[in-house]
Amino acid sequence: MQPELAISIVSLGLTVAAMIGSAVHVILTKRDIRSAIGWIGLIGFAPLLGIVLYWSFGINRIQRKAKTLFADLEPVELPEEHGSIGPEALVRLAGPAWQELGQLARLTEQVTVNPLMSGNRIHPLQNGDQAYPAMLMAIEQAEESISLMTYIFDNDAWGQRFRQKLAEARQRGVQVRLLIDDIGARYGFPSIIQGLRRDGLTVARFMQSMKPWRFRYSNLRNHRKIMVVDGRIGFTGGMNIRGGCVLQDNPAHPIRDLHFRFHGPVVAELQRAFAEDWKFTTGEELTGQAWFPALSGRGSAVARAISDGPDDDYDKLRTVLLGALSCAKRSVRIASPYFLPDQELSFGLRVAALKGVQVEIFQPEHNNLRMVQWASKGCYEELLDGGCTIWLTPPPFDHSKLLIVDDMWVLVGSANWDPRSLQLNFEFNVEVYDTGLAASVNGFLNQRRAAARKLGLEEMRARAMPQKLRDNLFRLASPYL
Repeated sequence: MQPELAISIVSLGLTVAAMIGSAVHVILTKRDIRSAIGWIGLIGFAPLLGIVLYWSFGINRIQRKAKTLFADLEPVELPEEHGSIGPEALVRLAGPAWQELGQLARLTEQVTVNPLMSGNRIHPLQNGDQAYPAMLMAIEQAEESISLMTYIFDNDAWGQRFRQKLAEARQRGVQVRLLIDDIGARYGFPSIIQGLRRDGLTVARFMQSMKPWRFRYSNLRNHRKIMVVDGRIGFTGGMNIRGGCVLQDNPAHPIRDLHFRFHGPVVAELQRAFAEDWKFTTGEELTGQAWFPALSGRGSAVARAISDGPDDDYDKLRTVLLGALSCAKRSVRIASPYFLPDQELSFGLRVAALKGVQVEIFQPEHNNLRMVQWASKGCYEELLDGGCTIWLTPPPFDHSKLLIVDDMWVLVGSANWDPRSLQLNFEFNVEVYDTGLAASVNGFLNQRRAAARKLGLEEMRARAMPQKLRDNLFRLASPYL
């Protein structure tokens, strides 16, 4: 046999083997049928190109990497689950009108394996004007421990106030642990971390990397915002620590937002989320009464923590969102500054609207990320055509992240309705069953609506062709935004 022919036969055999191996991997791992068919078609019609593209971009390496990094991390066990109740008890507590939300509670229990806690009191805090003084007061009154995790801890006037109060707490003998995302820590220059360490505070950077391309749009970021004081008072929501959130100071780049203060048994879940991320980052275990004291009931709200990320918590929040949309009977209200729902979430919103549920989506008219705004516009037309209502809120930029279903169920926390939050970042949210909190949050959204502009379907259809092309192209790129 001639050498050229032998080489050709071997090359053909290797190519066929690679095609079969790639196709088998697609069939075994791809849940989306259209995605699987597309990859198999590309591999079949353009073998070399298809194989290279699939193994370069078709595999969810983010999820695999996260699972590898967190593989040896044992979950933090709560000493006791005070106030834990089941979905059936929730329905008995709230009455027959909550039957559908009892089903949602059952779904969330199966997805998260976290307890549903009764006896909580939850108070919304509007903007940094209310949130920061409440958080600083809690730090001032701390006696045993402070755990603070945030994406951005800016080195500005308000960041320095937090730094000072945390340093004073440490001097009083309070145990202080600070976890700041490595990318978020770079938003301020110079970073405040050096100053915190000079004060003797124990600070860690989540997933630290010096690679320059892992900056603003990098993956595996810790986007959670949690503060717990003495294991008894918790704060979480979507608010970073930066002066732009305090509107009374007239900042150059003002940001509207909502944060929430928690009392009651669910605070232990906030602390557990921090403790697990702290253990992963530093190896230190936070245990004992200083971090996990016994917690008694403080209110009537029933709540559960929902951690989400590309590790073992992958797709949990997205499943809860789909469940909430399917359970809605009367109303769904959404606020998310970065709104890029995937096909299934978009379909869920349209189905809810078509069956008579009033679906309202609140969006900033002028987003601080232009490409995200273009991508969001790419999905507006089909949502409007399906019966959803979109309200465009005027400046200042609204960073609030909220979901309210049937004036009973409220989801608060750090996650946006976009692929980055739901697939690539580590997020923390809390589901709350409480008509009182729902009424308060509805009040904030009603204020937003009073000043907002209702987006019309005809307006979206009347966009010039270049605009439509731009918006839909960026929508295709939404997983990377």
